[in-house]
Amino acid sequence: MRTMKNLLLGGCLLAALASCGGAKKASTEATLTKSGLNPELFDRNYDGKATKLITLTNENGMEVCITNFGGRIVSIMAPDKDGNFQDVVLGFDSVGAYRPDVNQSDFGAAIGRYANRLNQGKIVVDGDTIQLPQNNFGHCLHGGPTGWQYQIYEIGQTTANSVQLIMKSPDGDNNFPGNVEAKVTYTLTADNAIDIKYEATTDKKTVINMTNHSYFNLNGDANEPITNNLLTIDADGFTPVDSTYMTTGEILPVADTPMDFRTAKEVGKDITNFDYEQVKFGNGYDHNWVLNTKGDESKPCARMESPKTGIVLEVFTNEPGIQAYSGNFLDGTVTGKKGIVYKQRVGFCLETQKYPDSPNKQWAESNAYLEPGQTYTSHCIFKFSVNK
Repeated sequence: MRTMKNLLLGGCLLAALASCGGAKKASTEATLTKSGLNPELFDRNYDGKATKLITLTNENGMEVCITNFGGRIVSIMAPDKDGNFQDVVLGFDSVGAYRPDVNQSDFGAAIGRYANRLNQGKIVVDGDTIQLPQNNFGHCLHGGPTGWQYQIYEIGQTTANSVQLIMKSPDGDNNFPGNVEAKVTYTLTADNAIDIKYEATTDKKTVINMTNHSYFNLNGDANEPITNNLLTIDADGFTPVDSTYMTTGEILPVADTPMDFRTAKEVGKDITNFDYEQVKFGNGYDHNWVLNTKGDESKPCARMESPKTGIVLEVFTNEPGIQAYSGNFLDGTVTGKKGIVYKQRVGFCLETQKYPDSPNKQWAESNAYLEPGQTYTSHCIFKFSVNK
């Protein structure tokens, strides 16, 4: 169970965030970002920690807006086939909307300590079983109910096209062992890519698995589902799940199943084929694919394209797996940027990471343990281009 220290920490965080109602109002003359965001609505102070909106730009006119609340990507303005810029990720117009007591969302977040699920919220470290929070069908999901997506990263070195965010996570944070210092560096490159580098150190053996949880809508219109997008995943296998979304420990072939994206296929083609048990269990796609790229960052592990805008997203990583999630549980109860109600499957996640529940399954290619003296590193590139 969670320690009293962590219950108090979580309570303090929620209380601090709830104070948003008394925060200053934004100036009516504020300068908006290219995506239409008002930076003043992200300029807050919670429990002595300041939140900001950081805007990255490149010479091509691309813009990426990031908040240190949860290390989240808030907007990405990418050019389409007609030369117009489209916002291609879901998110909120103010930092207050990201509060966990307002919206339970992972939109754009730098997830930690452990992305995805840990079976029954348990890990074993040097023979000792540690009970973590159980916040998803009895499992620990995305670091627990006050994971890093709901905490405030310190803002480190910043330039016109890059920002480093720092998380100092104490021993016992959501019951995870070890004082961990993690860094996430976002860089908007000259070739229209968002380069994301993660690193972390610890003073006690622990587990770590970080990812970015952006919901992409390459149509540039969050009123429209992404089921028309063409998806390719370079993977011959995937890790199946049970009805609680927990990996079984197997690796199954994608051949002759709805999980086969080795050649480009519309996301929506098989997404409701509930005769196939894995699609039924996932309510669509919510699975980890075993990448053929095997850590080779020179090759794209996944690709999406919108036939409407021509916007192409390629993903590169040194990780062994990618979780593809088709926004199955968006249900019209959340209102995002520009007052748009987010309905089912209006966003698609491509989360590069270790396999789900790796500490308990102990897949050789997916070691998620970190020891003192070691440095955890992970790398993901989201590269945008246009198919005219």
